[in-house]
Amino acid sequence: MDHAADAHRTDLMTITRFVLNEQSKYPESRGDFTILLSHIVLGCKFVCSAVNKAGLAKLIGLAGETNIQGEEQKKLDVLSNDVFVNALISSGRTSVLVSEEDEEATFVEPSKRGKYCVVFDPLDGSSNIDCGVSIGTIFGIYTLDHIDEPTTEDVLKPGNEMVAAGYCMYGSSCMLVLSTGTGVHGFTLDPSLGEFILTHPDIKIPKKETFIQ
Repeated sequence: MDHAADAHRTDLMTITRFVLNEQSKYPESRGDFTILLSHIVLGCKFVCSAVNKAGLAKLIGLAGETNIQGEEQKKLDVLSNDVFVNALISSGRTSVLVSEEDEEATFVEPSKRGKYCVVFDPLDGSSNIDCGVSIGTIFGIYTLDHIDEPTTEDVLKPGNEMVAAGYCMYGSSCMLVLSTGTGVHGFTLDPSLGEFILTHPDIKIPKKETFIQ
């Protein structure tokens, strides 16, 4: 047994551990955001698995419908949308869900409502599915002012009012990039652990190079 490798694994920063560390900075936090994010992560893992075996599971091709943008839906589009809608509702922390694949917003039933709204594209770039090019999930999270009578107006807010935003890219590796307002951090899915591991902390845009003419 490689004890060095085992010791290294115990030092890995998983996305769950990372978010819990961030949560500890806010004593008033009740852990709602952590629970919501864990369901988003679970949805990403499920979609990643579906994308990887799309050919074997006969998920390649059209589903026979079009989305709100007028684009023909792929089978994986529909599956991914169902996965994220179900995962977000079951978190018990959302009130309004807005998906690119649905014409209308989804309003969560009162007994399962929470203080967040999630806007998302469950599978962006799905036209690339059949040729094996990278595709991904995009999401943004808003806090609702009230959950008694949520409306679509609650989510028609500027992006700078989001409490978190990110994307998950499915390709040769599965990478989730997340920002909660204190930097941008990248996590790569380790298939052997089934966990997203922090691999790209504090991502920044490189300074523009100056070229001498």
